[in-house]
Amino acid sequence: MKKLSFKKQQTLIEESIQSKVHLAKVLEGNGYSYDSLVYRHNETSFREMSSQKNAGNPFIGRERVAGNIPAVSFFSGAGGLDLGFKAAGFDCVASVEYNEMFCDTLRANSFANVIGPPNFSGDVKNKDEIVSALKQVGISKGFNGVFHGGPPCQPFSIASNQRFSMSGENFKRTGFNHSEYGNLLFDFIELILYFKPTAFMIENVEGLLSFDNGEQVSYACDLLTSGGYGVANPVVVNAADYGVPQNRLRTIIVGSRKGEFVLPAHSARKVSCHEVLNADFNEASNHITRKHNAESVKRYMELEYGKRDKLGRVDRLNPILPSKTVIAGGTGGGGRSHLHPHIPRTLSVRESARLQTFPDSHIFTGPVARQFTQSGNAVPPVLAYEIARAIFKGVFI
Repeated sequence: MKKLSFKKQQTLIEESIQSKVHLAKVLEGNGYSYDSLVYRHNETSFREMSSQKNAGNPFIGRERVAGNIPAVSFFSGAGGLDLGFKAAGFDCVASVEYNEMFCDTLRANSFANVIGPPNFSGDVKNKDEIVSALKQVGISKGFNGVFHGGPPCQPFSIASNQRFSMSGENFKRTGFNHSEYGNLLFDFIELILYFKPTAFMIENVEGLLSFDNGEQVSYACDLLTSGGYGVANPVVVNAADYGVPQNRLRTIIVGSRKGEFVLPAHSARKVSCHEVLNADFNEASNHITRKHNAESVKRYMELEYGKRDKLGRVDRLNPILPSKTVIAGGTGGGGRSHLHPHIPRTLSVRESARLQTFPDSHIFTGPVARQFTQSGNAVPPVLAYEIARAIFKGVFI
């Protein structure tokens, strides 16, 4: 797609504003698209940086080590953890998910034994139902494999509440007192202690460890230790340290009935967001971009690298750095994604998924806003791969 000159772009934007014709129509009528747009501050040298050859499949060249050891995921979402464990060689034998749309995504990507709507509730609070469903697919006590999952993180999230004062009535960081999500961690622990898998992994937001000074996380670890597990000290990791082109802090808790988990070493270098966003998208699915109005683009195009549009609360990414944390934005309002480092528009679902390290072959179902939710809430598959490989080496060898 041909690029606009900044002067011509200014003219078209003013034409849209004055005529009250949507910018999408003005651009199309002149032979351009949103990908033709440019920032005022847009260094050519950054556009000439090399792109990642395997941006559409980050698992190319990564070693499969696990030899089909079985694994079960809980709170599976779009399947980020499953993809990482599968790439490491684990056999993902079942996925437990409460949200019917997320189950549709898992099935659309040929995930085996999706335990969730419409056949089951997929709600781990319904322990008897989940136990029965898992037994139906061959999961038994003393499971010689891995249970992994990330209980919904909103009650512990700092990022999702950063716009509110902690003393204000809108502050939602309710943690374990959250009526719907707060106790799912302990529901998951009950299932771990019932089936006694060889190893488990619990993933959550950074705020899980800081909430209530870590007392309930400590209690959770004590429960698992009493159940016969050696539990590694909970740690906060940055996905950018493990080859993910995104700064994303996550709490990781790993335990096992044998062996010892050792956190994998950091990658030799960090991957910039440019390397995956400037690579070819061909006809990748879920690559629909939002048609911003002229007033929004007029503001966006003046932003320098790393700066925020305060009205829209969106950030322009710096191409030489890993992305800021991908969040569950949307195209219909009420959510947001980041601004492309080279084009003054928000990212598509596929671009966000690239930053999360989902392969292009992995599709997201449902309305676009919910596709953003699925991508933004997921564990980056490449981070999951590195943790899975470390679990194999520490526990199963």
